[in-house]
Amino acid sequence: MRSTRRHRFAVLAAAVGSLLALSVPTPGGADPSSVGNLRQQNANLEERSQSALVELYSLESQLREQEARVDALRAEVDAVAAERASVRHRLGFVRRAVHITERNLGQRLVRIYEEGEPDALAVLLGAESLRDAVTNLDHLDSIAGQDKYMLRQARRARASLNRLTASLAAREERLASLEQEASAAAGELQAARAERQSYLADLANQRQMNNQQIASLEQQARAADRRSTTIAAQQAIAPAPAPAEPTPPPPPPASPPVHGTGRALTVVSTAYALPGTTATGLPVGPGIVAVDPTVIPFGTHMTIPGYGEGVAADTGSAIVGARIDVWVPTEAEADAWGVKTITIYLH
Repeated sequence: MRSTRRHRFAVLAAAVGSLLALSVPTPGGADPSSVGNLRQQNANLEERSQSALVELYSLESQLREQEARVDALRAEVDAVAAERASVRHRLGFVRRAVHITERNLGQRLVRIYEEGEPDALAVLLGAESLRDAVTNLDHLDSIAGQDKYMLRQARRARASLNRLTASLAAREERLASLEQEASAAAGELQAARAERQSYLADLANQRQMNNQQIASLEQQARAADRRSTTIAAQQAIAPAPAPAEPTPPPPPPASPPVHGTGRALTVVSTAYALPGTTATGLPVGPGIVAVDPTVIPFGTHMTIPGYGEGVAADTGSAIVGARIDVWVPTEAEADAWGVKTITIYLH
């Protein structure tokens, strides 16, 4: 009647206790409360998955925008760096020009100091003609003016390029800082995206586990229904076994409902504490009651004074007529229960 494989009992007892303790399995189906709860969980998981998908889409959009911003800033940093390099090259050229101009001007001043400043009267008197004199004087003025102009322009260019170099350096530093901030923001978005993806995978795994549990519960319920039908048919055609003890009196007529709790039935009650599985194939556990299925059909839910809620899911050769055997966790509790006549209420 019952297997003694304790490991299987330990694994399945908790699930079957919640399956049978409060609800009546319907013929050909799983416990509606447990299966309904699992399906409700799946509906909630689906809703959470949809919300997570929306968040993931938003994160993906933000990440693409941030990555595009990082690329744009990086390109701008490269462009500014290239411009700085060009300005440094031009600045070097201008500095060399300033140096050459200053050197030439200095050499000319030294020569003027050593040779004396050209005398305009001497130039005029030494000319062969008036035209040559005017030309020589203009040449002297042009040389002096050209040196001053070149030096002034070179110095202006040097100052302008120095300012441009400083401006580009500041701009490059600011762009590098913005690029670093954008890269950090992109990293945070990538981490958030990975977390959402992991969360979605966890939700999908939980839904799959629930679906497997629903299928298992429904399969167990169908197997129990088939076994209960077979046992009821066998006991209907088999001769009644010899009672192990005086046969209890036949059950009294069905009583009317008492305080809305169900149909009352007076039975002889004992208790057992064996591990294993029931005659219907379900693991034993809290709420499992052995009955004579010709008196109390398998699957009947009942209220038992001093015990609580139970369901008819087992039978045995000694359980004949108006007699029940309730499952308890320990032999001590079974002994304490003893043999008693009680009135139970069938639902």
